[in-house]
Amino acid sequence: MFFKKSSRETPEKKAGLFERMKKALGATKESLVGRIEAVLGSVPAIDEGALEELEGTLLGADLGVRVTDRVMGAVRAAHKKGEIPSPDAARGVIRNQLLEILEVPELGGVEGSGTRPEVWMVVGVNGTGKTTTVGKLASRLTGEGRRILICAADTFRPAAIEQLAVWAERSGSELIRSRIGGDPSAVLHDALSAAEARATDLVLVDTAGRLHTKSNLMMELDKMRRVAGRKVPGAPHEVLLVVDATTGQNGLVQAREFTRATGVTGLIVTKLDGTAKGGILFGICEELGIPVRFIGIGEALEDLLEFSPESFVDSLFR
Repeated sequence: MFFKKSSRETPEKKAGLFERMKKALGATKESLVGRIEAVLGSVPAIDEGALEELEGTLLGADLGVRVTDRVMGAVRAAHKKGEIPSPDAARGVIRNQLLEILEVPELGGVEGSGTRPEVWMVVGVNGTGKTTTVGKLASRLTGEGRRILICAADTFRPAAIEQLAVWAERSGSELIRSRIGGDPSAVLHDALSAAEARATDLVLVDTAGRLHTKSNLMMELDKMRRVAGRKVPGAPHEVLLVVDATTGQNGLVQAREFTRATGVTGLIVTKLDGTAKGGILFGICEELGIPVRFIGIGEALEDLLEFSPESFVDSLFR
């Protein structure tokens, strides 16, 4: 698992988390499942006309062509075999396909790596909530008893460094920072040296937001990867891409480019509480095979939730 599960997580707490997620995903549920229900609820039986209407509905729900083709392929195959006697049966096939898409096999990850310090780079475009996410991760990890060091490698934005300083103090993490405009790779090198000297468990690296279309800035991330790898065996052990759910299909484009340039190993999808475009998770997982690590459903610390494919899909279909 990405994080240690708390033994204090009671059934009541789990139920509360599910209800919060369900409420936050209300707009996505209406956009996706609400439309599906509208189609299935309007036909007494599944025929070719209903299948075509269902396909158009999925395409319009921000799932993308690839996911729609997969889901409809499964629905049509089941229909051909006589396994969809009712609209409700079609609903079950759709739900199961969406769940399978999100159940991406692990890409390795850091659990059990035995490396100290572990190094996680957090990347993404401007405005996705990257720096805040790093702070929330630090708080969560220190709460699990890990020694955390935050590397403020976004040297272009003074506010980012000050924001991380607040998070570091609040969480009890250490912080390595540099002057504004400094070399991010040099800051990372210093942070890793400090982490080794201080027996740190994990280094969280906040990187500057950058457009995925700017090749020179993407090359800078590649340089940081090389610096980390020379300093710590196997580093970075995670490259976490933060995607703003409100960007919809543009999030898939970002994921493609960042994966090509940096070898993304996991996703953190933020701002799901403010959009109907949460279906983008399915598109990224289906095309790129990258697991979702966390979802953000609000501004509070506890609104960064560890991702569960089954809970996510259930929150949409229940």
